[in-house]
Amino acid sequence: MDKKDIKKIVLAYSGGLDTSIIIPWLKENYNDPYIIAVAGNVGQADELEGLEEKAYKTGAHKFYAADLSEAMVDEIIIPSMQAGCIYEEYLMGTAFARPIIAKALVEIAKAEGADAICHGCTGKGNDQVRFELAIKRFAPDMKIIAPWREWDIKSREEEIDYAEAHNVPLKINRETNYSKDKNLWHLSHEGLDLEDPWNEPQYEKPGFLEMTISPMLAPDEPTYVTIDFEKGVPVALDGKKMTATEMIWALNEIGGKNGIGLLDIVENRLVGMKCRGVYETPGGTILYKAHRVLETICLDKMTAHKKQELSVCFAELLYNGQWYTPLREALSAFVTETQKTVTGTVRLKLYKGNMINAGVKSPFSLYSEDICTFGESDYDQSNATGFINLWGLPTQTQALMEQGKLNNG
Repeated sequence: MDKKDIKKIVLAYSGGLDTSIIIPWLKENYNDPYIIAVAGNVGQADELEGLEEKAYKTGAHKFYAADLSEAMVDEIIIPSMQAGCIYEEYLMGTAFARPIIAKALVEIAKAEGADAICHGCTGKGNDQVRFELAIKRFAPDMKIIAPWREWDIKSREEEIDYAEAHNVPLKINRETNYSKDKNLWHLSHEGLDLEDPWNEPQYEKPGFLEMTISPMLAPDEPTYVTIDFEKGVPVALDGKKMTATEMIWALNEIGGKNGIGLLDIVENRLVGMKCRGVYETPGGTILYKAHRVLETICLDKMTAHKKQELSVCFAELLYNGQWYTPLREALSAFVTETQKTVTGTVRLKLYKGNMINAGVKSPFSLYSEDICTFGESDYDQSNATGFINLWGLPTQTQALMEQGKLNNG
């Protein structure tokens, strides 16, 4: 599709540096199209304030605020947590949000009769893939515009120059210009001093962390939390029933006060390069931990091990933008089956960035104190003799052969 034929564009709009300057750039480079700014509310909280006014001031013709928090939690986060979905220690905060936002963009684009969908992802990152694969799944013929792959701007400093030249208001300056992504699950930090992996993150510097605190500044007394699960879904916190979304908000506050959820890693991006990021995921880190603890008593060995093996594949699919694929759906069906007995209560002790097991119970527990006790029980220990003889038969046979003692005819 030629640029002159693109009359109406739906823009994934966050109000951040990238998407703020995209609006005037589109008007200059795409024949002054009708621009529909769509802000996906995935729990950015204060970042959403004043977004509609800013979008109109910078040239948008229409604005949508799509409330996607519960959809992201129920459709993506909880199924991923149940799967044990972790990519190189990363708990997927950004990857969780992109598919659900992209799906909403397509729905609005179709309803508005848009010619194209635009996003502000850079050509170096994973998000461009996540957005575009989801768009292709639901609107395979839709034109996609990615300004970072078209314009002459080469850095965030040049973006700021462009914004200042076009009177685009910014909430950042050149000294605090970290690249951040925030939702109810996490906050990521990239850029500036973090680009050198030798530099220690400034955890104790006021204003650097937003969702959690440095463990060094956490209270000297531990905090206990109990989480109830039903079929792998968190349903109550400290005995109080709540939705999974409500629980994440509550655990963010509790975990944040105790310095939970900090991660500093150099990860392998889908596009081939390594990148360094600092992540804050207080509530999510607690939920993942509690779920894993409950599974230790509810899943049999073979299921637990196969699930752990498949979790790597599941995580790569999500990280690589392949959420809406047949393989991910098949893996989710397997995970759902494994969660039928993952019901029970987990108690954790939170202390200065640590999560300490403090108790677990389940009506479906496979743990039997009567069987495993060091005290007297009905377990017949002599059964181990035959088991070891059969289990070790291949090893024993190999040794006899090597020593010339095997009667092999």
